[in-house]
Order: sequence, then structure tokens, then C-alpha cells
Amino acid sequence: MEQFRAFRVHKDESGFRSGSEQITLNDLPEGNVTISVHYSSVNYKDGLASIPDGKIVRQYPFIPGIDLAGEVTDSRDERFRPGDLVLCTGYGLGVSHEGGFAEFARVPGDWLVPLPAGLSPLEAMGIGTAGFTAALSVERLLANGVTPASGPVLVAGATGGVGSMAVSMLGKLGFEVAAVTGKAAMADKLQALGAARVLSREEAASGSKGALGKELWAAVVDPVGGAVTGDLLKSVKYGGSLALSGMAAGGNYDATVYPFILRGVNLLGIDSVLCPMPMRLKLWERLAGEWKPETALRHWVTVYGLDRLPEALSTVLEGKAVGRQVISLM
Repeated sequence: MEQFRAFRVHKDESGFRSGSEQITLNDLPEGNVTISVHYSSVNYKDGLASIPDGKIVRQYPFIPGIDLAGEVTDSRDERFRPGDLVLCTGYGLGVSHEGGFAEFARVPGDWLVPLPAGLSPLEAMGIGTAGFTAALSVERLLANGVTPASGPVLVAGATGGVGSMAVSMLGKLGFEVAAVTGKAAMADKLQALGAARVLSREEAASGSKGALGKELWAAVVDPVGGAVTGDLLKSVKYGGSLALSGMAAGGNYDATVYPFILRGVNLLGIDSVLCPMPMRLKLWERLAGEWKPETALRHWVTVYGLDRLPEALSTVLEGKAVGRQVISLM
């Protein structure tokens, strides 16, 4: 059987190792749709999967990669035919089911989204899990009554994958966006992306002493977590919402009940992994249309070959990634 390239991680009596190697279709997991992967993308979870103590991968050898987009080559699912362009994010991909860092992948058809008109496979992976998570955050904020007239929306971690996509989408939808970053040199680029103003982490946290701070933000997109979440909750306006999707700064935060019982603030949990398929289809159509983050896709996506995947994984683990990193398997 013809061989193809895959990035695999191993953990055995010889220790932990990772890298590109040749495998065959017989090495892929069960699934009723086989895909020629055109592009994948690099997320923080992929970085964790690439290190021995990342607590993501539980069986080895394993192909990480929680996103993929490409062309169906074989299907036992009547919904998909050879030649169809599809994308896959979430579920067990790249976590419990071998993922997108390979030239071919095999997945259950129930996990697949037909590539919407208006998106190329490269654009779909420029968006990827991070952009889909940003879209889920925006969707939940809108559903909870946040509009451009409500006031400014703060985006934490604005130079990261979720943050940059959220800034681009919210700016396109007419919101006044305040972007928070620890990278001062990126201020001009964030404004070009769609931010009305750029704040340092210290500025965003100022005034958060005590149980409540000044009412500043109609809503917050928070992919950072940790102490940042506790600080920002204190500054959300009456009836506003904070959409929480990440834990780059940690899994714990200090908080009181006061933002919730005195200001009616909503803390919205955002999970992209098990998002129901009807919502997935709805949001991917929006991402291909009126919500398409053109500024982020044009200027905030870096494409690497599979040989440079270790470099991209290190960048995301070290917190140095700007925007989105896409891996080309073509």
C-alpha cells in the first residue's frame, strides 16, 4: 500500500519522541470517510499533544491535529462522495482519534462539515478551531442581547488565534472593540485588524481592586482564563456577558458573586469540541459569509509545511504565536 507522510508522537520504553514519518492507510483509525488532507492548523491543544506531559494523548503512537480540511477520497457514508471538500474540527479529532497532521485521515462522517461555498480549504483552516470558537463566543454574546449599541466589547489575548479572529469578526459586525495584548508592538496591526483601541494587560486589569470595578464593557471575549477572568468580570456592565473559552493563563480564578447578583452579569461557557452539528453548520455558513474574518485571514495567517510543524508547535506552547498557524499537507 502506498505510503504517505504523518507527524506522529511515540511514548514507549525508549522514551518520548515525535516527528514526520511514513505510514500507510492501514495505520489510520477506524472511520467511514477517508480524506486527503490539504491543510490542518496549530492550536494550543496540539502543542500539548506534542510534549510528553501534555495530558492530551493517552495512547501511542498517535497523530495529533485537532483540525483538518481536504477532499474525500473514499466514503462508506452516503452523505459524502469522493471529490467532496470537507472540514473537521472538535469531537475526538487529534485527542482520542488520530488527527490532521498527516496527508490522509479517516474519520466518522458524523464529524464532517461540507466546506461552505465562500471558503477555501486554506481559509477554513485559517479559521479552524480558534476561529470557530471565536464565532461561538460572538453567537452567545448576540443571543444574550449584546449589540453594537450596548457599548465596547473587550477581547483578551487579542493577538492569539481566538482573540485575533474575534477582533476581526466583531469589527466587521460594527462593534467597538478594545483589544488586550501583552505585545505592545502589535498595536497598529490590531487596529488594522478591527480594534478601535488597544490596551495593555495592566490597563485592562486596572480598577479591578475590590469586589466590583467600574462598568466598562458591554461584553468580553475571554480565551485566556485564570486571573484575567476574575479581573474582567468586575468591569462588565450591568446585564453584560463574558464568553469564556480558554485557560492559557490557568484553570482557576478568584471571584465573588457580586458581578452576578448586583449587575446581572452572565458568564458564558464556550465549548467547541461537542458543539451540536446544527450549530456547527449554521456558524460555518456565517464564517463563509457575513461573519467571514477577512482581515484576519488576509494578514494574520502563517502557512508552514509539515517539516516546520515542530517549530509551529513550539511557538504556540511558548505563547509567541500571532494569529493563526496553518500546516500545508499538499
